[in-house]
Amino acid sequence: MSKQDGSGRQVTAAPSDDVTATILHVDMDAFFASVELLDHPELVGRPVVIGHRSDRSVVTAATYEARRYGVNSAMPMAVALRRCPQAVVLEPHFEKYQHWSGVVMSMFDDVTPLVERLGIDEAFLDVRGSLRLLGTPWQIATELRRRVHAETGLRCSVGAASTKFVAKLASSTAKPDGVLVVPHDETLAFLHPRPISALWGVGGKTEEQLTKLGLHTIGDVAEAPLDFLVRAVGRAGGAKLHDLAWGRDPRSVTTGTDEKSVGNEMTFSRDVTDPEVVRRELLRLSDKVAGRLRHAGLAGRTVVLKLRTADFVTITRSRTLAEPTDLARRIADEVRAAYEATGKQHERVRLVGVRVEQLAPAAQEASVALWDDDADWRGTETTIDALRARFGAGSVTTASLLRRRDDEPAPVPRSTPDERPGRPGGGRL
Repeated sequence: MSKQDGSGRQVTAAPSDDVTATILHVDMDAFFASVELLDHPELVGRPVVIGHRSDRSVVTAATYEARRYGVNSAMPMAVALRRCPQAVVLEPHFEKYQHWSGVVMSMFDDVTPLVERLGIDEAFLDVRGSLRLLGTPWQIATELRRRVHAETGLRCSVGAASTKFVAKLASSTAKPDGVLVVPHDETLAFLHPRPISALWGVGGKTEEQLTKLGLHTIGDVAEAPLDFLVRAVGRAGGAKLHDLAWGRDPRSVTTGTDEKSVGNEMTFSRDVTDPEVVRRELLRLSDKVAGRLRHAGLAGRTVVLKLRTADFVTITRSRTLAEPTDLARRIADEVRAAYEATGKQHERVRLVGVRVEQLAPAAQEASVALWDDDADWRGTETTIDALRARFGAGSVTTASLLRRRDDEPAPVPRSTPDERPGRPGGGRL
């Protein structure tokens, strides 16, 4: 797979008349950073890092200029600034990313009704039905890239292939700002020289295991006997790797947009030892998650606590409700009960998170119940939503959240891809 800094870039520069590569994978280039640069054109071409300037924060995104210094998303900000001390740090603005995502995705919808959104900045498109009207996959991809840039100032890369796996691999190889078409007959020639880390599902441990067995490229995996792979990584994993290595991927482009989860997490500016501070932050996060659920028209049945202690041990605990909810009060009750059950009230806490899973449309779930025990709270929180929409997100809050002590460590927001509507933890290859 091409490097994140674009140094392994490969594109289809000349027009291609191939009509077999009908699955496109469109991926916005350094999306968060590029959106921020729309408001800071003077920084174009400079190393820019998106995140909060705090030793406890992490990098949300980085421009390609910053990536060439080894700066990557999810890296501690302190490490990023040591690697690239001249980088400019800009605060993230997720409402901007959601706005521009909607603008770009609407362009995808103009190309084909078969669009599978993989979150806020990438999607699969099946363009088989668009060939007669819009031309070859290369022409469609080229025009789409031109339109995205002309109408938004943002850039994207497009991979075109006959399968989703190869299309995604092609888009990453074409980055930044390129298009790569892999005709069906050239799939194996494209795949087999690439390192095994390019195979979907091969992480660090699996790569190390396969390398010890003498497998270094996708071609090596393809030539290995299936029973050899099964012994190495298990029956399901071995069969999947064998199929992908031979370019076999039966998955079709699906238009469902079901969320996997909605969550938020916060890293404290210094370790917290007061359990009351943790409880208050869990209430704050529950309020945010509930608001996002209601905004998306969703309710969830499983509430998940994430707790990371000062020694970087991460604990997750989940509680499943009898009925789905989109209420902060209900989510906070469950997640704080999960916190009490950990027995970690006197340990130093670095990070806390709240997530809601098993999501379904709220209207559908409401019709199942004959009565609503939370009707009063629902009315209150709906009113709060309306007031916040009119006067701003910070205009109304729970009284207990106003009682922060002067010496209480400030939370540092950590909004990750998993927390943005449309991108839940799964979906991506």
